[in-house]
Amino acid sequence: MARKRSGLGRGLEALIPGRESDRAADGVLHIPIADISPNPRQPRSRFDRAELVELAASIQEHGVIQPLLVTEGEETGDYTLIAGERRLQAARLAGLETIPVIVREASPQQVLEIAIIENVQRADLNPVETAVAYKQLSDEFGLSHDEIARRVGKSRVAVSNTLRLLNVSMPVLQALVDNKITEGHARAILGLNHETAQGQALRTIMDKGYTVRQAEELVRKLNGRKAARKPKPPQLPEIKAIEDQLRAHLGTRVSLSYKKGSGGTLTIHYFSEEELDSLVEALLDR
Repeated sequence: MARKRSGLGRGLEALIPGRESDRAADGVLHIPIADISPNPRQPRSRFDRAELVELAASIQEHGVIQPLLVTEGEETGDYTLIAGERRLQAARLAGLETIPVIVREASPQQVLEIAIIENVQRADLNPVETAVAYKQLSDEFGLSHDEIARRVGKSRVAVSNTLRLLNVSMPVLQALVDNKITEGHARAILGLNHETAQGQALRTIMDKGYTVRQAEELVRKLNGRKAARKPKPPQLPEIKAIEDQLRAHLGTRVSLSYKKGSGGTLTIHYFSEEELDSLVEALLDR
């Protein structure tokens, strides 16, 4: 059976020549695990130990069902992993000596792209790992945000917003990696220009368990902006639902002010000229 395509464009099939299921079935080799070197461009830095143990138990029972993807190294008999790091680690835990692989030619750029796509399709990368991987594609291979978006099946706004996360201070990045704050909290903290202020905001957010909206209000206060004297009335659920839909579609902060019978305002926030261009394209459906 051919592998189902995901929502990420053509996924791995777009990057690997001859990735049709009939060719893959004929091209499976069993090689020693010791001959496989890790993917030097693997964007995922953390693997859950409990999940690996669970997968290892499944491999002991059923074997490795989906072959790894590798490319030949400089020396005969040496291979470099392209995709399947989690399966490789679990196979080692299971005590396997050989493992099924499919050998493909791949450039360094393709090796990184495939690793990103594999992890994004599984939702395995945290936001910081994703941002670092995108930065590699930009810095090492000269890809624009638009080109990265096309390669990994994301919108350009989403790629730009993810890359912006790397502008926050290291303590904020570490808190995001450790799941102590969310990506929304980190974006709010980006509104502060100095590391000291960012650190202060981070401590307050974590100590008091602030929501993203409370974090955004905190940042406004730290920037010297006065909060409104009168508290806003509770937001209608249907208005919040519209905001959430627009935020998800555009990949940026959206505020909707609604007054029954008298109209209102829709505010779309952007943080760079490139993000503005992306929003214009999205709104004009170009």
